[in-house]
Amino acid sequence: MHEPDYPSLTQSITRNIAALRQSQAATMQGFGTMAKAAMAEGALAEKHKELIALGISVSARCGGCIGFHVKALRRLGATRAEFDEALGVAVYMGGGPSLMYAAEAIQAWEQFAPQG
Repeated sequence: MHEPDYPSLTQSITRNIAALRQSQAATMQGFGTMAKAAMAEGALAEKHKELIALGISVSARCGGCIGFHVKALRRLGATRAEFDEALGVAVYMGGGPSLMYAAEAIQAWEQFAPQG
């Protein structure tokens, strides 16, 4: 079984999306504006919103999404306990297939660990 390298995956996706940023500028700008507004601090902190996004990523079975949201959670200082609880809710809501992607998220968590 091939194990994904989530740092490389997110870098590759970012590079590949660059073409869409040029050919579909208005759409991509709109998506970026929506993302910025959705993740802005409000009644929920950005970290809590990223935990929700992680759960949706796992239940939607989106490896790239898992990579980006785990990377953000690491940047925002999420604890392993917070991360694990979010995965538990995702598995509860999504069943066995979500459990398989929760395992992928754990791999991403470990790969995005601070170095040094």
